[in-house]
Amino acid sequence: FYLIINITHLVSQHRDTPENNPDTPFEFTAENLKRIDAIISMYPEGHKQAATIPVLDVTQRQHGWLPISVAEVLEVPPMRIYEVATFYTMFPRQPVDKYHIQICTTTPCMLCNSDSILEAIQNKLGKRANCNVWFTDGPRMKVIERWCLGACVNAPMVQINDNYYTCPKDIDQIIDELKAGNGPLPGPRNGRFSCEPAGGLTSLCEPPPGPGFGIRADL
Repeated sequence: FYLIINITHLVSQHRDTPENNPDTPFEFTAENLKRIDAIISMYPEGHKQAATIPVLDVTQRQHGWLPISVAEVLEVPPMRIYEVATFYTMFPRQPVDKYHIQICTTTPCMLCNSDSILEAIQNKLGKRANCNVWFTDGPRMKVIERWCLGACVNAPMVQINDNYYTCPKDIDQIIDELKAGNGPLPGPRNGRFSCEPAGGLTSLCEPPPGPGFGIRADL
């Protein structure tokens, strides 16, 4: 029991780095301050901490990652912020690269051959996952292997920054476009429009009947 508590403490504990420490300068833009005020106003007085996740999202969209000094805007101890940030993997606590590539290898994606996509990325970049990749003639990339990105119905999938790329068999082309500084079109890469069955519809294939369908004519 003590061991579990001790490990949990280590995972959630902040370690100061040159890039991220209480003295790291950070200020919200005027526009984002208005957005944060609007978010906090939706919660009861004295419960600013309830706005932690949406405020962290605003912070990350402005800054790219979460500096520990962001706790000041919610008037809570920094550890209250890090208890949340360390739980959700989508909140990086150190500077990230221009393109944050995350490959899902959880069971649904693995069964749909996500390993081949991971291998293709590693072969293309000449690096293993969970590392930074630098290009002297293009932007920086960070490649990370993740557990479940919440799009199992479209497995396998890759997330690049905020965008999802499902069934990305053309991952080589996607990386080439990123290296060129272009933003590949997100979404399904196998011809699907959204989350419909990969083999085509098996139900609801016809327009629904109109009002009165199935009702006796004498009623």
